[in-house]
Amino acid sequence: MNDNRKLSGNCGQTMKIIARIHTDFPTKFGIPHQSSRIGELKSQIIFEPQYRVAEAVRGLEDFTYLWLIWEFSEAVRENWSPTVRPPKLGGNIRKGVFATRSPFRPNALGLSSVRLERIEMDRELGPVLHVTGADMMDGTPIYDIKPYLPYVDSHPDASGGFTDRISYNKLDVVFPEEWLEKIPESYREALIQVLAADPRPGYQKDPERVYGLAFRDKDVHFRVKENVLIVCGITDYQK
Repeated sequence: MNDNRKLSGNCGQTMKIIARIHTDFPTKFGIPHQSSRIGELKSQIIFEPQYRVAEAVRGLEDFTYLWLIWEFSEAVRENWSPTVRPPKLGGNIRKGVFATRSPFRPNALGLSSVRLERIEMDRELGPVLHVTGADMMDGTPIYDIKPYLPYVDSHPDASGGFTDRISYNKLDVVFPEEWLEKIPESYREALIQVLAADPRPGYQKDPERVYGLAFRDKDVHFRVKENVLIVCGITDYQK
């Protein structure tokens, strides 16, 4: 995999991958649709070797939240469409690509706000950022990290466009003990919150369908009927 991306324009600059994030999601399915929705999800940002410099994060510990600029690495394509179908609208209504956060964009770049929990200075890996609330697949490349500034980045009275009309009701999760005990205790609440957020595509509502969500090294199998999600099995995740 090429670790650099060529930028258009006369400058001919190359956009460099500075880090990769390590999360509990080995596949795209089930990843929260927006960052910071599920604060129980823990991730680690590990810098690429040439950026493992302590001075590069000096002062970062004073900020509570960070902006991450990253790549939808599983959605990179040559062509683009001016309209997309947001899953939360049922997959049937088209919106302009620049009026959505769809991964299918002219430049497959994502923007996420995550909470910085701590910075660990590792002897081999250099500064490791421990964050919560990420909405990315394991191994996602990161192009830049910037501090979140509340006095300019927060706009509580802003309109959310079509998202203001979307209901985000949580599902009731039934997680039988025989399956729950297969998940390490420290990750159980995060998984339950992921399931409660309804990982299904907006256009799939078959109550008999069994879904599989890859979470860490397990495949979590479940059904959803009305507003109840029932876990019906746990198996080892097979890549």
